Amino acid sequence: MLGRNPHSGTEEEQGCSEEEMRAKRTKVSQLAPLIQSIKELDTKQKEIAETETLLKDEDPALRELAELEREGCVQDIQDLRQKILDLLIPEEDEADLSDLVLEVTAGVGGQEAMLFTAELFDMYHGFAQHHGWSFDILEHMTSELGGLRHASASISGPQSYKTMKFEGGVHRVQRVPKTEKQGRMHTSTMTVAVLPQPTEISFTINPKDLRIDTMRASGAGGQHVNTTDSAVRIVHLPTGTVAECQQERSQMKNKDKAMKALRAKLYSKKLEEVTSKRYNQRKVQIGNKGRSEKIRTYNFAQDRITDHRIGMTVHDVKGFLLGEDLLDEINSSLQEFSDQETLLELLGENEEGS
Repeated sequence: MLGRNPHSGTEEEQGCSEEEMRAKRTKVSQLAPLIQSIKELDTKQKEIAETETLLKDEDPALRELAELEREGCVQDIQDLRQKILDLLIPEEDEADLSDLVLEVTAGVGGQEAMLFTAELFDMYHGFAQHHGWSFDILEHMTSELGGLRHASASISGPQSYKTMKFEGGVHRVQRVPKTEKQGRMHTSTMTVAVLPQPTEISFTINPKDLRIDTMRASGAGGQHVNTTDSAVRIVHLPTGTVAECQQERSQMKNKDKAMKALRAKLYSKKLEEVTSKRYNQRKVQIGNKGRSEKIRTYNFAQDRITDHRIGMTVHDVKGFLLGEDLLDEINSSLQEFSDQETLLELLGENEEGS
């Protein structure tokens, strides 16, 4: 009887093709950090159980030492749980690594809605500065009272789109407007769109598909507005998508900015088509898919901001509108909730497939 070849592998391996074996080894290799983290978590949970016993010891010095040990274990357990969650969540979408184009548009509420739109546009400018990102205004259409009918800006910097993508949607303000003489509370709205900005390499547009029109800029701007055809409008003929810019005196600069906005709009449409099935069950809308949803309320009388997607409320409207730590706090909670939703979605897909 012939002996078994020690290099022939297990019975399971012998029944697999080389390609299947490579795939399995790759899977095991990818799971190794997750398995290691789960083992470390199990060890820490056993350690914290041991410290619970020492906390009841009669020796005060030992109890104090056990308390310090317990605090360290609690922190380690929190870190490991987050690490395990990060390892379970799929890699970042291509769009998460992008810069972005921000669009704000006044909604219901007339002049008050336009004033609120200007405040939120300033808030996002402050948020960009808070993170050290660049903030380049593309459009800026003001109202008679100093509000904004519509504005857009290109924001560039590390994690900019990933950090801001949950801002897309309808924002509602409840307050007594400056124009209200009888002190009545009004409700107004404005819309935010956050469009990922593709790189030249990742997304290209055929120049033959574009129609570029130049015209005189409209609105405030002095003598220059009436004498120079510097404003630029670009139409993408296959889709009818339009982008325009009149911010700069230079026609070339306006063309570059309009092109940047157009690329973001077309890229966003492409991504929406690709990801609509994946995200259509998600509670937290991503990018511009939540534009029709009321996502957040700013109540000045109660000095509170409530995000309706996660039921989170923070206070200090004035501080929130600075675009600093409070806005960061709410966006971190939205990202965490989104990660949990993604994980539940993956588990659901696995159950359906099994």
